[in-house]
Amino acid sequence: MQLNKAVSERLKELLAEKNMTNYALFKRCGVPKSTIGNLVNCTYDSVVLRVIHELCQGLGISLTEFFDSPLFDEGNLEP
Repeated sequence: MQLNKAVSERLKELLAEKNMTNYALFKRCGVPKSTIGNLVNCTYDSVVLRVIHELCQGLGISLTEFFDSPLFDEGNLEP
């Protein structure tokens, strides 16, 4: 799996887990709705860590918790 797809899948998992919409996340963290939509729909090539950090703040989790998923296991990611 490509890293951007793993980020997209993880964000969708966390939004569902927290019963949160893209709009609600935008209101909590300030990351533009269009950016959140692009991440969820995997329509970007890369994302900066600062954006993931801001999303984590809106989700009420740490970066460690965001990346603590089998999606990010080295064997699951394409080089």
